[in-house]
Amino acid sequence: MKIKPGSKIVMIGDSITDCGRTQPVAEGLFDPLGRGYVNIVSALLGAVYPDYRLRVVNVGTSGHNVKNLEERWQRDVVDLKPDWVSVMIGINDVWRQFDLPLMKEAHVSIGEYEKTLDKLVVKTLPLVKGMVLLTPYYIESNRKDAMRSKMDEYGAVVKKIASKRKTLFVDTQAVFDSFLENFHSAAISWDRVHPNQTGHAVIAKAFLDAIGFEWNR
Repeated sequence: MKIKPGSKIVMIGDSITDCGRTQPVAEGLFDPLGRGYVNIVSALLGAVYPDYRLRVVNVGTSGHNVKNLEERWQRDVVDLKPDWVSVMIGINDVWRQFDLPLMKEAHVSIGEYEKTLDKLVVKTLPLVKGMVLLTPYYIESNRKDAMRSKMDEYGAVVKKIASKRKTLFVDTQAVFDSFLENFHSAAISWDRVHPNQTGHAVIAKAFLDAIGFEWNR
């Protein structure tokens, strides 16, 4: 596995990462990591790699976009001194353009999204052993849907940055597309954004595959 023993993994993002986690920093006893993919990742790392003694910290915050991440990056990432950082952001950057079309101040253009995310990655890479970038997604099989199409554009930005900066990359949209070959989006998400436990397991598996998790260890 790419993440070595004794590592501290900080996972940051929006509500999909937050998922009811403990504030201000989620780590420790009594299920602080929330009900989502972060908790599943932590549980499987602990169960399959107990000898690695890995620490998983959740600092996702509901409603946040990439600009919000930049505002709290020092406190919620750098100051925690992680070995690895996982970032999944972009859903709200796109969504606000559709559910709040008249509130331009709530929108994040694709140019600003790319510039800000890339700046955070460049700032962080010298301080850590590695980063994992996950694309935003929309659980919709119709790629011509306006929000799905826009989300794909933002996902392509994440892929571009991951390639340029040589980070690990998770195409979250692609794994949901594979799921949608067998089920309708309603089976895992009421709004095509916030998944149930099966949807979170889809994200967790994709993340673990990216870091070289050995399922039959």
